[in-house]
Amino acid sequence: MPPSSDVLQGTLDLLVLKALSLAPMHGWGISQRIQQLSRDALQIGQGSLYPALYRLEKRGLVKSEWNTTENNREAKYYRLTAAGQRALNDEVATWRHFSSAIELVIDANA
Repeated sequence: MPPSSDVLQGTLDLLVLKALSLAPMHGWGISQRIQQLSRDALQIGQGSLYPALYRLEKRGLVKSEWNTTENNREAKYYRLTAAGQRALNDEVATWRHFSSAIELVIDANA
Protein backbone atom coordinates (compact mmCIF):
# COMPACT_ATOMS: atom_id res chain seq x y z
CA MET A 1 0.00 0.00 0.00
CA PRO A 2 1.45 3.43 -0.89
CA PRO A 3 2.29 5.96 1.85
CA SER A 4 -0.62 8.14 2.86
CA SER A 5 -0.82 11.55 4.41
CA ASP A 6 -4.47 10.89 5.22
CA VAL A 7 -4.95 10.26 8.91
CA LEU A 8 -8.41 9.57 10.26
CA GLN A 9 -9.86 12.69 11.77
CA GLY A 10 -9.09 12.75 15.48
CA THR A 11 -6.15 10.34 15.34
CA LEU A 12 -3.39 12.88 14.71
CA ASP A 13 -3.41 14.05 18.34
CA LEU A 14 -3.14 10.43 19.48
CA LEU A 15 -0.19 9.80 17.15
CA VAL A 16 1.62 12.96 18.27
CA LEU A 17 1.07 12.21 21.96
CA LYS A 18 2.33 8.66 21.45
CA ALA A 19 5.46 9.85 19.65
CA LEU A 20 6.19 12.34 22.43
CA SER A 21 5.64 9.66 25.09
CA LEU A 22 8.76 7.96 23.70
CA ALA A 23 10.99 11.06 23.93
CA PRO A 24 10.84 14.85 23.69
CA MET A 25 11.46 15.96 20.10
CA HIS A 26 11.04 18.73 17.58
CA GLY A 27 8.32 18.81 14.93
CA TRP A 28 10.32 17.19 12.14
CA GLY A 29 11.39 14.45 14.57
CA ILE A 30 7.77 13.80 15.51
CA SER A 31 6.73 13.38 11.88
CA GLN A 32 9.73 11.12 11.21
CA ARG A 33 8.99 8.99 14.29
CA ILE A 34 5.35 8.51 13.25
CA GLN A 35 6.45 7.57 9.75
CA GLN A 36 9.04 5.15 11.14
CA LEU A 37 6.67 3.52 13.64
CA SER A 38 3.99 3.09 10.95
CA ARG A 39 6.55 1.49 8.62
CA ASP A 40 6.12 4.38 6.17
CA ALA A 41 2.33 3.99 6.01
CA LEU A 42 1.72 7.40 7.62
CA GLN A 43 3.33 10.66 6.57
CA ILE A 44 2.31 13.72 8.55
CA GLY A 45 2.83 17.02 6.77
CA GLN A 46 3.79 20.27 8.47
CA GLY A 47 0.42 21.75 7.56
CA SER A 48 -1.25 19.18 9.82
CA LEU A 49 1.44 18.63 12.42
CA TYR A 50 2.10 22.16 13.65
CA PRO A 51 -1.57 23.11 14.14
CA ALA A 52 -1.94 19.88 16.14
CA LEU A 53 1.11 20.75 18.28
CA TYR A 54 -0.23 24.26 18.94
CA ARG A 55 -3.64 22.81 19.84
CA LEU A 56 -2.10 20.24 22.20
CA GLU A 57 0.08 22.91 23.81
CA LYS A 58 -2.92 25.20 24.29
CA ARG A 59 -4.74 22.32 26.04
CA GLY A 60 -1.74 21.77 28.35
CA LEU A 61 -0.98 18.30 26.99
CA VAL A 62 2.47 19.22 25.66
CA LYS A 63 5.04 21.88 26.59
CA SER A 64 7.62 23.37 24.31
CA GLU A 65 11.00 25.03 24.68
CA TRP A 66 13.69 26.15 22.30
CA ASN A 67 16.78 23.99 22.21
CA THR A 68 19.71 23.17 19.93
CA THR A 69 19.36 20.19 17.59
CA GLU A 70 22.02 17.61 16.82
CA ASN A 71 22.77 19.72 13.69
CA ASN A 72 23.47 22.78 15.88
CA ARG A 73 20.23 24.52 14.85
CA GLU A 74 17.62 26.10 17.08
CA ALA A 75 14.32 24.20 17.16
CA LYS A 76 11.27 24.08 19.36
CA TYR A 77 11.22 20.80 21.27
CA TYR A 78 7.96 19.39 22.56
CA ARG A 79 7.47 17.08 25.52
CA LEU A 80 4.46 15.37 27.05
CA THR A 81 3.02 16.79 30.28
CA ALA A 82 1.39 14.70 33.01
CA ALA A 83 -1.99 15.77 31.61
CA GLY A 84 -0.75 14.70 28.17
CA GLN A 85 0.15 11.24 29.48
CA ARG A 86 -3.33 10.88 30.99
CA ALA A 87 -4.92 12.05 27.73
CA LEU A 88 -2.77 9.56 25.79
CA ASN A 89 -3.88 6.71 28.05
CA ASP A 90 -7.54 7.72 27.56
CA GLU A 91 -7.13 8.09 23.78
CA VAL A 92 -5.44 4.69 23.47
CA ALA A 93 -8.28 3.02 25.40
CA THR A 94 -10.87 4.78 23.24
CA TRP A 95 -9.03 3.87 20.02
CA ARG A 96 -8.71 0.20 21.01
CA HIS A 97 -12.43 0.03 21.85
CA PHE A 98 -13.33 1.72 18.55
CA SER A 99 -11.01 -0.43 16.41
CA SER A 100 -12.25 -3.67 18.00
CA ALA A 101 -15.83 -2.62 17.21
CA ILE A 102 -14.83 -1.97 13.59
CA GLU A 103 -13.16 -5.41 13.46
CA LEU A 104 -16.42 -7.02 14.63
CA VAL A 105 -18.28 -5.38 11.77
CA ILE A 106 -15.61 -6.21 9.18
CA ASP A 107 -15.44 -9.85 10.28
CA ALA A 108 -19.22 -10.37 10.27
CA ASN A 109 -20.45 -13.09 7.92
CA ALA A 110 -24.14 -12.35 7.97
